[in-house]
Amino acid sequence: MNSPPERSLSTGQAYVLGAAAVPMVAFGGMGAWGTYSNITSVFHRSATALGVVAAGEGATLVLALVLVGLTMLGQSAPAAVRLGLWTLPAVASLTGVAVAKDSTEAVVFAVTPMAMCVSAEGMGLLARRIVVYRTGVDAEAQRRNAAVMQRLAYHRARAANHPNAKARNGSELESWKLAKKVGAGDALLGANLVDVQRERMTTGADAALAGMFALPVTPSAHGVTDTPPPPAVEGPDGERVTPPVTGVTPPVTEEDTQVTPETETAPTEPVTPVTPPPEAPVTLEEIAAVAGVPTPVVGEPLTDAQLVVVLRHLRYTDDPPLSYRQAVAAFREAAFVGGEQRVRRAWGSLMSHEESEA
Repeated sequence: MNSPPERSLSTGQAYVLGAAAVPMVAFGGMGAWGTYSNITSVFHRSATALGVVAAGEGATLVLALVLVGLTMLGQSAPAAVRLGLWTLPAVASLTGVAVAKDSTEAVVFAVTPMAMCVSAEGMGLLARRIVVYRTGVDAEAQRRNAAVMQRLAYHRARAANHPNAKARNGSELESWKLAKKVGAGDALLGANLVDVQRERMTTGADAALAGMFALPVTPSAHGVTDTPPPPAVEGPDGERVTPPVTGVTPPVTEEDTQVTPETETAPTEPVTPVTPPPEAPVTLEEIAAVAGVPTPVVGEPLTDAQLVVVLRHLRYTDDPPLSYRQAVAAFREAAFVGGEQRVRRAWGSLMSHEESEA
């Protein structure tokens, strides 16, 4: 499916997101200042404290900016960046625990660097959601799905062709485990699946309603539609007189049953009945010429009028005429190009035209 068009943030959304980003940066800075104060209280040297802050919160800030920049460019972050966002604050926490004088200070020194870690993750997640909202593309979800599909393809091939039976069984089990992760967390995939199912339900409901509300013509017992008798009219004497029905064969009288005497005639040869040639089916070119549109070509985009021409041609290729599902199947099998929505509208136009002709 085509990706959704790019959207822009409204003024209100921009203000709210900016206001949400400010506390993240502020609390991350407060965490760095707290670490600096903790290390200074132990070593009484500003240079040492600044080195610890740079190695912990400073490096985390750098990785956070890299994550935000890659996300805004629509790219996924490398594994080293995502791992460093948690590893570096953890190292700073362990450093605080190591230099603390007692258990109380150890707890305080260990918790302080986590502010920068949470701020970095929060800014990265916010930037990612903004990109997904504006472009409809989730690079991180695509990266995960690509990795899962690559592993799934490997294990399927290994389960089918590996010479070791134990390895084949192991890959078979691993394939089923990976199958649960395909598409997990991909909001765009879920939305597209919902659209597909909604379109199929609409098609089914349309076909069901068309079958329910169709009005078939019921023929009479002799294959001729019954014609109601003409209404009675008032005669010259004031009586109601029903006019005779025209076009009805008069009754057979006795005079009509008289047999003409046989006369001597020359024998005639038996006449062989002539069977008229079968009527040639109407071609697609002829239908297009009558409709006044160019002849539809397989593999090329068709206009709405050409879609109607193709569906009319396919519908009457068999007797009885094809249904909607049969016509659509023949349409796809013939490799004509047309979206489901446009084909359904063209079919509705064709049915309306047939009902108006009837």
